[in-house]
Amino acid sequence: MADPSSYRPKPGQIPDSPGVYKFRDEHGRVIYVGKAKSLRQRLASYFQDLAGLHPRTRTMVTTAASVEWTVVSTEVEALQLEYSWIKEFDPRFNVKYRDDKSYPYLAVTLGDEFPRVQVMRGHKQKGVRYFGPYAHAWAIRETVDLLLRVFPVRTCTSGVFRNAHRTGRPCLLGYIGKCSAPCVGRVTPEEHRELAEDFCDFMAGRTGTYIRRLEKEMTAAAEDMEYERAARLRDDIEALRRAMEKNAVVLADATDADLIAVAEDELEAAVQIFHVRGGRVRGQRGWVTDKVEAVDTAGLVEHALQQLYGEESGDAVPKEVLVPALPDDLDAVTQWLSGRRGSQVSLRVPQRGDKRDLMETVGRNAQQSLVLHKTKRASDLTTRSRALEEIADALGLDAAPLRIECFDISHLHGEDVVASMVVFEDGLPRKSEYRRFQIRGRVGDTQVWHGQGQDDVRSMHEVVSRRFRRYLAEKERTGEWLPESGEAPASPLPAEAGPPAGGEADPALVEENGRPRKFAYPPQLVVVDGGRPQVAAARRALDELGIDDVAVCGLAKRLEEVWLPGEDDPVVLPRTSEGLYLLQRIRDTAHDFAIRYQRGKRGKRLRTSPLDDVPGLGEARKRALIKHFGSVKRLRQATIEQICEVPGLGRKTAEAVAVALARTAPAAPAVNTATGEIIEDDDGGTAHGRGSGHE
Repeated sequence: MADPSSYRPKPGQIPDSPGVYKFRDEHGRVIYVGKAKSLRQRLASYFQDLAGLHPRTRTMVTTAASVEWTVVSTEVEALQLEYSWIKEFDPRFNVKYRDDKSYPYLAVTLGDEFPRVQVMRGHKQKGVRYFGPYAHAWAIRETVDLLLRVFPVRTCTSGVFRNAHRTGRPCLLGYIGKCSAPCVGRVTPEEHRELAEDFCDFMAGRTGTYIRRLEKEMTAAAEDMEYERAARLRDDIEALRRAMEKNAVVLADATDADLIAVAEDELEAAVQIFHVRGGRVRGQRGWVTDKVEAVDTAGLVEHALQQLYGEESGDAVPKEVLVPALPDDLDAVTQWLSGRRGSQVSLRVPQRGDKRDLMETVGRNAQQSLVLHKTKRASDLTTRSRALEEIADALGLDAAPLRIECFDISHLHGEDVVASMVVFEDGLPRKSEYRRFQIRGRVGDTQVWHGQGQDDVRSMHEVVSRRFRRYLAEKERTGEWLPESGEAPASPLPAEAGPPAGGEADPALVEENGRPRKFAYPPQLVVVDGGRPQVAAARRALDELGIDDVAVCGLAKRLEEVWLPGEDDPVVLPRTSEGLYLLQRIRDTAHDFAIRYQRGKRGKRLRTSPLDDVPGLGEARKRALIKHFGSVKRLRQATIEQICEVPGLGRKTAEAVAVALARTAPAAPAVNTATGEIIEDDDGGTAHGRGSGHE
């Protein structure tokens, strides 16, 4: 726990101007981002008597080890920079709303030559117009099914579209009148785009125009005694009205607005948003967050606005946003929203009438969401806390291990040896910090083992050494740790080891900007998948690097025993122990992550060819060789003169091909276990990697 006075800026050093500030912890990681009209006044409030600070603020300033700031010219720039930094650094003490689901949207790909209507989730893409979000994907499909009768826009995938264009036959929707079949030229691209734009206009709330137009056409068709056409138009009108009835009218003046309500207690807050377009509720979504910083309702609203509109533009930002409390920097937020939309946005609290009534409905939804979330999460929070406490008690730790790293080794009969590292923080997986390693059989400058088949113990020693060498290299680079006089500095990678595993960059080369650097943060506990030998190897690796503040344990699969370094007997946790459940989950996660990597490497190796090693031999000449000889096996039996007969191959290249094939051992023959028959390998060269691939 740091003393805030140790990093408090000197008097007069902080400018009295708008800006954004960052608190960093002892490892340089950004833990809090904030903005202020006056940096001097705001930052001074953090360095008062600790007893006078809010408990969460007190925890933040005692966790931090430094503070820095950036001056901006306006409060709007401060708002934009704060949002960007929160998205970039993911600070642990900032309010972060988390969706309880990935909401589906109705999307129209207007950027395509033939726009397509479909259900989309995830990040929004350019050239796509979105409607929603909806609570369920089936609700979107029901709406689309009704509207396709009137607006027969393409809904098929690119593959189906290309196949129909190639064969000249439309899909089923084209035959039953729910697609205009642009794939076979029934409509021109311009006519199809007009249909898509009419579909978007209807979904955007301009419904009365189409209803009135269709009614006039129906009346005219009836007067001209075109009764079949009139009946079809009647059914179209009914379909549009049924689609409209799915979204009840809530505001009579055809308002376009978003209504945001907040329900909160001391620890958590829930936000609900209703998207109203054309007076109808077109979408609904909700977020829940931990109140990890001292923030009031106005602050929660401001964070929600940033989350909701930070990456939106144009009509996605409505003309009117109704909130339960106005942000402190109302003018700056309003100006920012107007800039995102491109026109004036009204941000206000509804006081009376239909809008106030609807806001109360949104508020009840937020309250219900918070109650439901707390009901689901209460046991989860309690369980995780109890699990970490049980682990600390069983292993004799001073405090609960908030960050746990687990290592596992995976191979197939000693081939393609790999390792995985998974990270759990506060009992939850932190997938962005998972890492994977290729085992090289080196530690430091000494080759420890090579070609000895499976050796999980030495592999575990190597991977733990490499992980913590990088950690020490990062500390040395940032000045947190310096080698003693006469001691050689730890190298982030073993000599001649090549680039880091999995293509990762050397963490010592990563720019110091507050992002979570690879391997930069130490765990309180290292878990290895294995028993006493693997635990001893991991402990020895840490001791060799001089690391004595990280605990080590192993979880053996057979009896689920917990092994500690130097102990003859394991620690046996009760089968109903939450601590054991958590360790098992961490171990199994590392095991699955390692197996996926190992299988991927093995599959890649099986797809390789001895011809890959021939310099200057491209894909075209490889195909020519295989086509000429029929298989790699027959190519290996050919003479240099016979290889030279292949068009485009000179003698020098032919000699290189012959040398490469001679260097690789021929594959062992495959045997049909039922008949004992030897299966010849003449398939063109993909399966020969069983025994003749790269070594």
